[in-house]
Amino acid sequence: MKPLRPLLAGLLAAAVLAGAPAHAQDAGNWPNKPITLIVPYAPGGFADTRVRLLARKLADSLKQSVVVENKAGAGGVIGTSLIAKAAPDGYTIGTGNLAPMAVNPTLMPDIPYDAAKDLAPVILIENSPLVLSVNNSLPVKNLQELIALAKKEPGKLTFGSSGVGGAHHLSGEMFREQAGIDIVHVPYKGGSLAATDLMGGHISMMFEMGYSALPAIRGNKIHPIAVTSAKRLDVLPEVPTLAEAGLPGFESYNWQGIVAPAGTPAPIIARLNSEFNRILQDPEVQKAIADTGSQAGGGTPEEFGAFIASETAKWAEVIKKGNITLQ
Repeated sequence: MKPLRPLLAGLLAAAVLAGAPAHAQDAGNWPNKPITLIVPYAPGGFADTRVRLLARKLADSLKQSVVVENKAGAGGVIGTSLIAKAAPDGYTIGTGNLAPMAVNPTLMPDIPYDAAKDLAPVILIENSPLVLSVNNSLPVKNLQELIALAKKEPGKLTFGSSGVGGAHHLSGEMFREQAGIDIVHVPYKGGSLAATDLMGGHISMMFEMGYSALPAIRGNKIHPIAVTSAKRLDVLPEVPTLAEAGLPGFESYNWQGIVAPAGTPAPIIARLNSEFNRILQDPEVQKAIADTGSQAGGGTPEEFGAFIASETAKWAEVIKKGNITLQ
């Protein structure tokens, strides 16, 4: 893989030249102009849709415009880099997502930011568990039967994903390691393509985002085996967690939160944290999160920082044990 730094240098240099004022505004006057909220993914996706709802609520609360800017590319690295390089004045914030915050630092050793040093955690917005489902032709009804079949036929069962290093893939790798089975990863150029092949019986199983899996599950086109959260999902109360089904401690989420450039004044971080904690209690926001099978976050910046650190350590171990690379 070519180093990412040269590939991103021109874009990042332009962003810095066009950036916000070099000196942070007095936190007591914040905000007195529009806030930019960077999403490191393309418009219309899951992360973008959720953030636009939150941005609208934040703008109403602060009585100031909040402009969402999508800066997609390199697995979230480009947008996250722009957040890290922005002036730490509270007028540029963004989403901190699983891949660019906790996976890519191990998977992409040359990323142009240090997630632990260049970004200040504000708040965890949501955890999005995945659903492990199998195609309807696979002769299993629960996790133990699936593991038994995989052990009986090593190297035969397959699991699909949206690509190397995503939550779908890493959940499958952790399942392989914890269950002690030999299953084959089949990466696709997007989760919807993998989901289609799961329904068609072309792959054996998939760890899929809840909002994406629910229609196929309700339509009896795939069979859910377990969910990756610590507790059962309200939208799938009959489906056990992987821990309940026989893999103690198994947890996996595709999560996102809010981050700011390191050095953003503590009073601004505290104000943002307070506002987002309140927004997460809004009935419209709670319904939007619950309807997609996700779990609302919240808490302090310190708690979000500790969560990022634990996720980074967990996925680094999975990546190293699985000898996972992008090549």
